[in-house]
Amino acid sequence: MRRMKIYIYDKENWTDFTWDNKKVMIKLGEARNHQGRLLGRMESLGFDLQNEAVLNTLTLDVIKSSEIEGEFLDIEQVRSSIARRLGIEIAGTVESERHVDGIVEMMLDATQRYDLPLTKHRCLVGMQRCSRQVGVIFIKLQLQTGEKIQLVQCKLYRDLWE
Repeated sequence: MRRMKIYIYDKENWTDFTWDNKKVMIKLGEARNHQGRLLGRMESLGFDLQNEAVLNTLTLDVIKSSEIEGEFLDIEQVRSSIARRLGIEIAGTVESERHVDGIVEMMLDATQRYDLPLTKHRCLVGMQRCSRQVGVIFIKLQLQTGEKIQLVQCKLYRDLWE
């Protein structure tokens, strides 16, 4: 029996993407329609419920992304760290460990500042700042023209720091 490939990097030539523009545009249009409807519904919820939805979504993003890398984080620490960084007041906040704050900071940078160019300065300064919180970070960068770079691989090795 053939094993189903779960992760994109399990596929041969996974960096050589091809697609059908017509099919992609149809799906993109559907997604934008759903996005507009969701945003409309969220506006009717009120500010507190909007913040709660954002907080829950980001918390799950951090937890699940970390699990893929084999890092299992405490959900309350992640939630509290995100709330502090976004200025959202929640009941029952807990202190978060340094490495949790570092992972949260990286996720927020990726999700909140996605529209900014990934320059050499931004990448290196951001990773350096996070490495003080997370521990040692090994980074493989692929330099491109000018100041633009591509982050090819980033692995967190917190256990080496402790």
